[in-house]
Amino acid sequence: MTTSLLPGPLVDDTWLAAHLDDPRLVVLDATALLPSPREDGDHRSASGRGAWAERHLPGSRHADLTGDLSDHDAPYHFAVPSPEALAAALARLGVGEGSEVVSYDSGGGIWAARLWWMLRAIGVPAAVLDGGLEAWETAGRPLASGDDTDPVPADRPVTPVVRPDLWAGIEDVAAISRGERPGTLVCALPSEGYDGSAPTRYSRRGHIPASRSLPGRGLLDEAGRVLPPEELAAKVGAVLDTDDSPVVLYCGGGISAAGAALALTLLGRTDVSVYDGSLEEWSKDPARPLELGN
Repeated sequence: MTTSLLPGPLVDDTWLAAHLDDPRLVVLDATALLPSPREDGDHRSASGRGAWAERHLPGSRHADLTGDLSDHDAPYHFAVPSPEALAAALARLGVGEGSEVVSYDSGGGIWAARLWWMLRAIGVPAAVLDGGLEAWETAGRPLASGDDTDPVPADRPVTPVVRPDLWAGIEDVAAISRGERPGTLVCALPSEGYDGSAPTRYSRRGHIPASRSLPGRGLLDEAGRVLPPEELAAKVGAVLDTDDSPVVLYCGGGISAAGAALALTLLGRTDVSVYDGSLEEWSKDPARPLELGN
């Protein structure tokens, strides 16, 4: 069996710089734009391709999570595509059989984590660049610009090895919330999104009943890097223990939840799934309860 090039789910800029020219490696910028809502229901999102064209890691390609890396037939934004559609989109970016992927972004790591989780769910070896574009630039490493070349498509698309256990659906979440199924729901939104004190992009404020708050951004340091293991374990341990299993993470649209999923994976947890529809899907149905406050 071929040994993976990647050392784990997280790589730093030193490792990536040393392996940037490896033909097995594809580096993908997953940045998307999602401004804070000005009022309830204010959902605005856009591709990050323009920002990637201005400045990016040399040789990287832009993976558009608002484009063909999402399912536009779903009733919510950023929905994960079918495994076959995802494999086809990845092939157009040069990711095929034998490829390994490092994802990064310029938006605090959550977009890179989202792409990493999607790739993991179809068996593509992948890792996230710790600290993203900022860490690369702060280290004095070179940047490229321009959007004048299309990536060479992969000769053989990835054959998906599907892991349905990495995703949770709305009925799974509802059953856990009602106490009818084992599991712990965890909201990765900032605290003001959890308690409903800030405007939401969605139709209603609040959190799913019986869920706990573990803001995904709080698992990063000021430079956008994942907290050191001891600090990370302490932050997570204040909300979850090993008996709280399985863990289903959600947020507004399954993006911050993927950042928290990366953190839990780094701590060795294997009982984690992401609710893809998250609050955008849940809040659309007035029959689905939401709670305000802590």
